[in-house]
Amino acid sequence: MSVPAAADFLTGAERKAVADAIGAAERRTSGEIRVHLEDHIDEEILEHAAFIFGELGMHRTRDRNGVLIYVCVADRKVAVIGDKGINDVVPAGFWNDVIARSVAHFAAGRPGQGLCDAVTMVGEKLVQFHPLKSDDRNELSNEVSIGGL
Repeated sequence: MSVPAAADFLTGAERKAVADAIGAAERRTSGEIRVHLEDHIDEEILEHAAFIFGELGMHRTRDRNGVLIYVCVADRKVAVIGDKGINDVVPAGFWNDVIARSVAHFAAGRPGQGLCDAVTMVGEKLVQFHPLKSDDRNELSNEVSIGGL
């Protein structure tokens, strides 16, 4: 089975659904969620996802509570990276269920649903540690980013 390019991984409607899911999740938490897709990487996925996290400016949120869902489409790999404000308070393996759910949807040919579910799960997890604050504002774009930055 051929693997689509990152730009073709989601339809326009699926990209909108993911952005809408991010908006819905962020209305319940002060955390910020981003989704980024790339074709192929040569580095180890967590290392590269951390690089993309920085390139997207996700470390600049007020409470250091950004979360990146990173998908390397051609290599069929997913990583979830949380900033310091999250990583300091969550247990090891905290994101494993998010990754597993995404990968299962991707394998079944439902990438849009997989990312929407992943975003929803991340939002639910963030509410536990970073509930919505009265002065919260959307600090990062909700749009899916694609490709090398």
